[in-house]
Amino acid sequence: MAPAKCEELQRALAAWAGPTEVEPGCLNCRVLQESGDSQVFRYEARWRSREDLLRHIRSEHYKRLLMLMDLGTEPPLVEFHTVTETSGLDLIQRARHVR
Repeated sequence: MAPAKCEELQRALAAWAGPTEVEPGCLNCRVLQESGDSQVFRYEARWRSREDLLRHIRSEHYKRLLMLMDLGTEPPLVEFHTVTETSGLDLIQRARHVR
């Protein structure tokens, strides 16, 4: 990815994280850049409950994050960690298609 495109994506992710952090149930939200690879970003959010996370995944706001992830040159690695399990893109698909 061109450096200018990478910087644009970083700004878009940072702008996206602010509104997420004030959603009900969000404990914190941040976007980090991987050390050693300026083209890899890590989005981390902590949620009070699974229900809060699922409500967020179903939101139009989250749909914009999915569009940002599509801008990468490689498929995103998506992981959701809870005390009892780790999920990935399958959780997004289930949450956005099952109401």
